[in-house]
Amino acid sequence: MDVSFGTLWEAVARALPDEVAISEPGRDHTYAEFDDRASRLAGALEAAGVGAGQTVACYLYNGSAYLETVFAALKLGAVPVNANYRYTGPELTSLLQDADAVALVYSGALAANVTHAAAHVPTLRLLVRAGDPPAEGSAGPGATSLDDILAGTPPRDPAPRPGTDRLFMYTGGTTGRPKGVIWRQTDLLHCLAVPIYRPLGRGTLPATLAEALGIASAARRDGNAPVIMPVVPLMHGTGLFNTMGALLVGGRAVLVRPGRLDPPHVWRTAAAQHVGTMIVAGNAVCHPLVDELIRAERAGEPYDLGSLRIVLSSGTALSDRLKRELHHRANATIMDAIASSEGGPFAFAITTSTRDLPARFHPVPATKVLGETGAEVRPGSGEIGVLAYSGPMPLGYHKDSTRTRKTFRHIDGVRYSVPGDLAQVESDGAIRFLGRGSEVINTGGEKVHPQEVENALLTHPAVTDCVVVGVADEIWGERVSAVVAVHPDGTTSEEDLMIWARQSLAGYKVPRSLVLVRELPRSPTGKLELSWAKQTVMDARPSADEPPSD
Repeated sequence: MDVSFGTLWEAVARALPDEVAISEPGRDHTYAEFDDRASRLAGALEAAGVGAGQTVACYLYNGSAYLETVFAALKLGAVPVNANYRYTGPELTSLLQDADAVALVYSGALAANVTHAAAHVPTLRLLVRAGDPPAEGSAGPGATSLDDILAGTPPRDPAPRPGTDRLFMYTGGTTGRPKGVIWRQTDLLHCLAVPIYRPLGRGTLPATLAEALGIASAARRDGNAPVIMPVVPLMHGTGLFNTMGALLVGGRAVLVRPGRLDPPHVWRTAAAQHVGTMIVAGNAVCHPLVDELIRAERAGEPYDLGSLRIVLSSGTALSDRLKRELHHRANATIMDAIASSEGGPFAFAITTSTRDLPARFHPVPATKVLGETGAEVRPGSGEIGVLAYSGPMPLGYHKDSTRTRKTFRHIDGVRYSVPGDLAQVESDGAIRFLGRGSEVINTGGEKVHPQEVENALLTHPAVTDCVVVGVADEIWGERVSAVVAVHPDGTTSEEDLMIWARQSLAGYKVPRSLVLVRELPRSPTGKLELSWAKQTVMDARPSADEPPSD
């Protein structure tokens, strides 16, 4: 079936026009409305000169506008690009320049950060603002309101697009700059065969568009179509890809209010909308959700979790303690995945009740753990290897052939995705995940490169030296931490340095623990033991325990 997601969604909209596709606070959108709104935005993009193969960036909070923008781009054969809504103006500009973005659709609340990009990204032809900017903010230079486009632009006629059309998923990497992972839509579709089609009794993808429509129509008619709630941002692959898949089979995407995580709102919405699948990102999301379940129970007002059947987590650690609390309260299967934007999932830890705990990761058939020589690691040997995946995977990285060759390797004639995750294989074949082999810090699913944070801190006039490391954190997986050498005659505080770093870095990159010292114990060659830095941070009291700001 050589068709794009956009062509499939157009067909589902024709088959199920009056069924609800997206539920967001205060409004439902039917499939017909979803298609119409995306068609009008596609018409505006095309009128601005956006065509097949060109990039359309989504700098958006979760909401119908995000999915409509992706759909509009797919209709044209343009390439949707995710832009982290936590990025500052310069960080957004850097990503848009790398992507050669020709259009940008952004949430009105983020308008101030768009001003920098509009002045520094020469490829941009169209800026579209979704929602109103803050009262004191800027609407963005030359921005057009999405509401005006939907009201004044005729819908573009549908035109079939092939599965070779592309999508970019920008991910934080080992170079300090995010890299665009290039997915062909047909490869992404094959990745979704198991999570989307298997629950509907299909072990393989449909062979034709007509067959795909038959599956979607039957699923909706019989009440089997997924009702999915991405609590995680759609700007990340786990949230977007699974939501895209649900809409292929007549499902419904339930979205919560954008901004900071609001656990009571999440649980009330899940109950009211009869959510069957909830997508989270490890402890960072689950911890406050579980805390709210416990609080409500103690207050004698427990939430209704009767519809919840699947909790899917990916991107960062989800502890057994939280899984236990969820299993005690919901008849749900918890699917904890080791995955990356570069391919996978590599392995799942699936639990259906507390009897399955402690959870253990088992590799999917396309996964191997490869040792230093490229040979497969023997179960029970204790050898540490890297996770390698030979299933459907991206073409590579945008504008980075060197890194593409390093990550996407041919071994004995087979192409593997090898992002650098370390693992051991237990005697029964289970995977013991050891984390990313590089120094990249994974905090709540966000990737932070230490050098970028060090560079920001070193611009402070009182800082003479610094080192940034990741320290284990129960909620966030890793906490961005720093040991900073400052002038002995200065009065700089930890809070001063956090405020300073926040001027140029997204909130999740700002160190949440800082230790001020007079000098770092570097060797004559400038080397520093990272283990010393981590221990120094752990021995000191963390200076910030609040989650990073959005």
